[in-house]
This record gives sequence, C-alpha cells and structure tokens, in this order.
Amino acid sequence: MKFVDNPEAAVRAAAKDMLRRGLVEGTAGNISARRSDGNLVITPSSVDYADMVLEDLVLVDPEGAVLQAKDGRMPSTEMKLHLACYEAFDDIGSVIHSHPVWATMFAIARESIPACIDEFAVYCGGDVRCTEYAASGTPEVGINAVKALDGRGAALIANHGLVAVGPRPDKVLHITALVERTAQIVWGARALGGPVPIPEDVNRNFAGVYSYLRANPR
Repeated sequence: MKFVDNPEAAVRAAAKDMLRRGLVEGTAGNISARRSDGNLVITPSSVDYADMVLEDLVLVDPEGAVLQAKDGRMPSTEMKLHLACYEAFDDIGSVIHSHPVWATMFAIARESIPACIDEFAVYCGGDVRCTEYAASGTPEVGINAVKALDGRGAALIANHGLVAVGPRPDKVLHITALVERTAQIVWGARALGGPVPIPEDVNRNFAGVYSYLRANPR
C-alpha cells in the first residue's frame, strides 16, 4: 500500500499551489493523501484554499467515515471519487480532482487528450481518456473514473473536470498541470491542421516508462 509521509502538510501545500496555478477557483476541486495507517487526509468542503490551515483538513477511514474534523468540517463532496481510486489502485498515495479550463473543455466535449508530447506520454501513460457521464458526488463518478484511469495517471471526468493519481500530492499536481498544458497545446495544434500522434511503438515504450515510474517514484 502506497502512503504519503506527513500527508497533512503535503495536501495543504498542494492545495495552495493548485490555487496559485489557476487549476481551480475558490473552494472547487479537492486533494487527498493516504496515511501509513490506511486512513485518508482530504480537503474539506466549502473552505477557500487561500485561507485553509492544517486543522481544516478532514481525516476519514477507507470507507469514508469521518474520524477527525475541526468544528464539524465535512470532507469534500467528491470524496467518493477519491475512495474509489484508493480502493482500485493500491499503488497510489494521492488523488487530485481539479477544474482546469483547457482540460475541462475536452471533458465537456467528451474527447480524450491525445498523447502527442513525449513528457505527457511518460507521466500520464498515454492518451488521457474521458469517462462516461455521472452526476457529481455520486458513486458512479468514481466507478467511471477508475475505468478511465486504468494504466493512466489522469482521466477527464465528463462535463466536469479532471482527476489525477500518483504517489504523493506534489507528483499528482505535476500531472494535473501537465495535462492542462497539453490540452491547451492540442487545442492550438488543431488550428494548424491537427496534432500528429507519436508513433504507436514509441508510445508503448513511454507507457512502459510510466509504469516503471509509478512503481518506483522518486
């Protein structure tokens, strides 16, 4: 089971950085990390990241029961998405759900983001797929996301946003930012006639690199 050292500080730092990078606005999006005891630290619902302190974070067990929360804080409304990812992938220590503009445009169009940049293929494992639609906050969001995340570091959530997984919050935030940057590049490439994919055999090699990095994070 993959877990994060000092998960509370890692989640808070990633949340502040996610806001600074413009990957979310206000209280949108959510971040979690798995502790060594198997419980999860997750950002609270309706608390602005700019004002969030360590004590605002909520501790839940793997089934989502609240174990510790300041002043009745509630875990993110998308907690079921996080729980589904941890249950499905024992090799991840963190989950980030965000609403970056360019990637969300692809999610609304329900189009995958193609693996047409080397770095993207290495850190995402291939095309970032879009899930089937499910209403926000429902278990189906997590079920659909797990399917789209098979062999990948990120997936688009239909008509909603992006989810990314990895060993710890800073690494997952890197994937999130990389997906957003690539979405913008692909959108621009379409004006020049459309992106040309990386050869399939090269992409398979990059997928192997992704699998190695996921199993052996630095």
